[in-house]
Amino acid sequence: MAPKLNLLAFDLGASNGRAIVGQYDGERLNLIEVHKFPNGPQNVHGHIYWNILDLFAQIKTGLVKACAAVDGKIDCMAIDTWGVDYGLLDANDSLLANPYHYRDKRTDGLLDEIFAKISAEEIYANTGIQFMQINTLVQLYAERRWRPWVLDNARSMLFIPDLLNFFLTGQKYNEYTISSTSQLLNPTTFAWVERIFKVLDVPIDLMQPLVFPGAVIGTLTDQIKAETGISYDIPVIAIGSHDTASAVAAVPLTASETSIYISSGTWSLLGMELEKPVINEHSRRENFTNEGGVGKTVRFLKNISGLWLIQECRRIWQRDGLALTWDQISQAAEQAPLKALIDPDDPRFLNPDNMPEAIVAYCRETGQAVPDTYGEIARCVYESLAASYQKTITKLEEMIGRKIETIHMVGGGIQAEILCQFTANATKRKVITGPIEATAMGNMLGQLMAKGEINSLEEGRGLIRSSVVVKTYLPQ
Repeated sequence: MAPKLNLLAFDLGASNGRAIVGQYDGERLNLIEVHKFPNGPQNVHGHIYWNILDLFAQIKTGLVKACAAVDGKIDCMAIDTWGVDYGLLDANDSLLANPYHYRDKRTDGLLDEIFAKISAEEIYANTGIQFMQINTLVQLYAERRWRPWVLDNARSMLFIPDLLNFFLTGQKYNEYTISSTSQLLNPTTFAWVERIFKVLDVPIDLMQPLVFPGAVIGTLTDQIKAETGISYDIPVIAIGSHDTASAVAAVPLTASETSIYISSGTWSLLGMELEKPVINEHSRRENFTNEGGVGKTVRFLKNISGLWLIQECRRIWQRDGLALTWDQISQAAEQAPLKALIDPDDPRFLNPDNMPEAIVAYCRETGQAVPDTYGEIARCVYESLAASYQKTITKLEEMIGRKIETIHMVGGGIQAEILCQFTANATKRKVITGPIEATAMGNMLGQLMAKGEINSLEEGRGLIRSSVVVKTYLPQ
C-alpha cells in the first residue's frame, strides 16, 4: 500500500543522531533510516560542550536525504533529543555560547550551595523532579556562579530541541516534556516556579511560552528551503521532544496498572505512566522524578545510569587496541563468572577518565573480588544494571501500593539481549522487549496527532503493536 504520509523524525542521542522517515499507510509505520551521524562531547580546555552547529548542519543534510528518499513530499518533521541542556540567545536572537554538555564538571558540588539558598524539600514540592547535578536548575546556577555575564546578556533560553527548531523555523517555544526535565517547572500548574528563579538569581523572563506535543511550531524558513533546495513548506511539529517522552509514548503497554517501562540506552529510565504526579516525602527521599509525557501524562520514573558504563568501557578498550564488537562483549560477559556488583549511579561513574579502571577501583574499595578481564567487567556492568532495576522496582511498588508484574523494555539497549535476560532473572518478572526504535516511533506518533490521524495515545500504541514484533524473556 502506498504511504499516506511521509513523516521525518530526527532522533538525537548522546552518541549519535539519525534522520528516519516513517511511511504511514493508515495501518502501519514502516521506518527508513536515511542519515546517521556521530554526536558527543567536545572537550575544550577541560570543559565539554555540544557541537550544536554541526548538529544543525546534519539536520539539513538529513532533510535533503529524506526528500530524495520518498515519492512525493515530506509531510511534516519533528526533533527529539536528550534532556536538561540548553542554549542562551541574546537580544538579537544570536547564540551567546556553545551549549554545555550535561556531564561537564562545572556543576560539581553545587547542589549543596543551592540547598543553602532554598531547601531540597521546597524544590521537590514545587517541581517533583529528582536531584541530579546535571539538571538545568543546577546548570543555570553554574552560569550565575562562573560566568554571570552570559546570563546578564541572555534574553531567551531554549532547550536543545527548542533551539534546533528555532534555527529551522524562527519560532521560539519551550516544549512541555523537555521543559519538565529542568527542575524549574511545576507539573500540576504547567507554570515556571518563580521562587526558584528568584532565589537563584536567574531571570525568569528567559523562559518561553510552553507548547505541548501535537502542536505545529512553524514551517521551514525561506532561507532553509533555499539552502536545501526544498521547494515546499514542511511543518515542524512539537512532539515529546525529550527522547524518553517519545520512547514511552511508543511503549506498547499491556495492563498499565501493573506494568512498567524501561527505556534503555545511555541512561536507563525506569518507571510508570500516571495521570497525576506523585510528590511526597517518600518519593523525594527515593529521588523519583515526575517528568512530562505525551498527552499531559506523567512519567513517574527513576534515572539509572545505563549503557553509558559499557559504552565507555568499550571506548577505552578500543583506545587501548582491543577492537571488540558488541557481540564479542556480550558473549564474553555471558561466559565470565560474576565477581562483583557496582552501584551504577555512584558519582564516580558519571564521567571518569577511564571507566574500566573506575569499576575495578570500586570493587576493590568495597572489598569484593576484582574483575580482571573485559568479559568479567562487562558481566559486572550488565548484572549491576539488572540488580539496580530490581531495587528500583521494589521502591516503586512501595510508593504506588501494588505489585509490578510485567516489564516493557524499549530502545536501542534491548539489542543487548544479555541485559534483557539478566533483567528477567534479577527481577523474577516477564520482560517484553520492543520496539528498538521506540523514540523515533513515539516522535512520529506526535506528528500523526498533529495531522489528526490518531486521536489518543492508546490509539497510537495500537499502531505500534501492528508495526513491530516484540520478544519475551522469562526468568531463568
